[in-house]
Amino acid sequence: MDQLTPVLQGFAVVLEPQNLLYCLVGVVVGMLIGVLPGLGPAATIAVLLPLTIGLEPVTSVIMLAGIFYGAQYGGTITSVLLRLPGEASSVVTVFDGYAMACQGRAGKALGIAAIGSFVGGTVSIVALSFVAPVVASFALDFGPPEYTALALLGILLVATVSGGGRVKALAAACVGLLLATVGRDGFTGAQRFTFGDLNLADGIDFVPIAMGLFGLGEILHALEERHRRVQAPPTLTRVWPDRADMRQASGAIGRGSVIGFVLGILPGGGAVLSSLAAYALEKRRSKTPERFGKGAIEGVAAPETANNAAATSSFIPLLTLGIPANATMAVIFGALLVQGVTPGPRLVDEDPELFWGVINSMYVGNILLLIMSIPMVGIFVRVLQVRGAILAPITVMVTLVGVYTVRSSVFDIGLVVAFGVLGYLMKKAGFDPGPLVLAFVLGSLLESNLRRSLLLFDGDPTGFLTRPISGVLFAAFAVVVLLPLTTRLLRGRRGGPRDDDRSGGRPDTKELV
Repeated sequence: MDQLTPVLQGFAVVLEPQNLLYCLVGVVVGMLIGVLPGLGPAATIAVLLPLTIGLEPVTSVIMLAGIFYGAQYGGTITSVLLRLPGEASSVVTVFDGYAMACQGRAGKALGIAAIGSFVGGTVSIVALSFVAPVVASFALDFGPPEYTALALLGILLVATVSGGGRVKALAAACVGLLLATVGRDGFTGAQRFTFGDLNLADGIDFVPIAMGLFGLGEILHALEERHRRVQAPPTLTRVWPDRADMRQASGAIGRGSVIGFVLGILPGGGAVLSSLAAYALEKRRSKTPERFGKGAIEGVAAPETANNAAATSSFIPLLTLGIPANATMAVIFGALLVQGVTPGPRLVDEDPELFWGVINSMYVGNILLLIMSIPMVGIFVRVLQVRGAILAPITVMVTLVGVYTVRSSVFDIGLVVAFGVLGYLMKKAGFDPGPLVLAFVLGSLLESNLRRSLLLFDGDPTGFLTRPISGVLFAAFAVVVLLPLTTRLLRGRRGGPRDDDRSGGRPDTKELV
C-alpha cells in the first residue's frame, strides 16, 4: 500500500484546479500547433518557456507535456485532410489517411486516429507507471552500435511502407540518405554538398522537404489532374468509425501501443521508428497488403497509436535517467533545470509529487484530447467540401508560412518550391515521396552512430557482431534481406510463378519485412 501512496498523491496534484487548467491549455495549444505545418512542439515549447518561469515546476511541466502529446494528434488532421505532415512521425499516416479522405472517409480516419492515440497513450502511461525503472535501465544498454543497427532496420522498413514498388522505394530512400549528408560534417567540420552556400551549412531541415514533397507536390499534381477530368467533391459518409472499422483496427491499435512504448524510449527517432515499424508490421501481417496506401484503416490506426505511445514513453529516460529522448524532451529538460529540478534516478524519491503529478496528468490530458476531438471531427471533415480553387491557395499559404516560422528563412521557402517540383515529378513517374522523407530522417541517425561505432571499434566492422543487442539486430537485418531471396530461389527451382509475374512486373512487397 505504501507504494501506491505517491501515485495517489500524484492524482491529487493533477486534480488541483490550476494544474487541470494548465493541462487543458497545454493539450489545446498542442493540437493547434500540430495543425499548423512546420511549427512543431519543440519550437512552441521553446517560445513558451519564458512564460513558465513564474509557475510551479509541476504546473509548468504538465502544460509543456500536454503541448507535446497534443501536437501528435493535431498533426494527424493536416496529414489526413491536406497530405501535409507537420512532424516526421506523421509521414506514415499520410499514405492511407489521405487516401481515406479522398474516398469520403476522412471522418473515420480522424476518428480512428483519435481512438488509437487515446488507447496508445493510456497503455503507455500504465506501462510507464509500473516498469519505468526497468525499461529505462535497458535503454542504457543502447550505444552507437545498437542505434546503427536500429537505423538500418528502419531504412529497410522504408521499402515496405511504399506503394510504388520496391526498386523505386529504395531509389527514393537513397536520395533521402544523400540529402541527409548535406551540411557541416559533425566530426571534421568540413562542408559537404553546400556549393559554398551558407544557407546549407547546417544542413537541410525536415520541414521544407516534407512540405514541398507532400504539400506543393500534391497540389501541382492535383491541378494537372483537374484539367484532365472533372473531379466531384468527395462524398462524406459517417464521421466516426463503426463497429466493423473498430474490429478491423483493434489489432493494429494493440500492436501499435506496444511498439510505440518500446521504441519511444530509445533516444533519436523513437516516434519516427515506432510509427514506421507499426505500419510495416500491419502491412506484413495483412492477407491483403495491396490495400495499404489505398485507404486501409489499419494504416492510420497503427502509426497514430504508435507515435502517441512513443510520445508518452519518451518521458521515461527524461525523468528517470535525465536523458532527453528527442528534441522536444531536450527543451522540457531545459525547462526543468530552469525550475531548479534535476531529472534523474533520484527524482522519484526526492520529488514524488512532480514525478507522479506529470505522469498522472497524461491520463487527464488524453481524456481531454478524446473529448475535444469527438465533436471537432465533423468540423475538420468539412474542410474537404471547400472548392479546390479556394483550398489549394490556402494550403500553399499555410505551408509557406509554416515553413518560414521555423527558421525565419526565405531560403527555406525556395527549398519548399524546389522540393514541390520534385514531388510533382516523382508523382508523375510513379515514385512515392514517403521513403525519401523517412530515409532523410533516419540518415543522420545512421551516419553519426555508424561513425561513432567505427571509432569505438578502431575501424573493425566485425565489432557490431560482438555486442549482443547489435548482433541480434544485424542478424534480423540479414534475415529480412535474405529470406525473400531464398524464397524466390526455392520457388524458381520448383517451377513456381515468380513474384514479378504475379505483380505485373513489379516485385511483391509482401515478402519484404
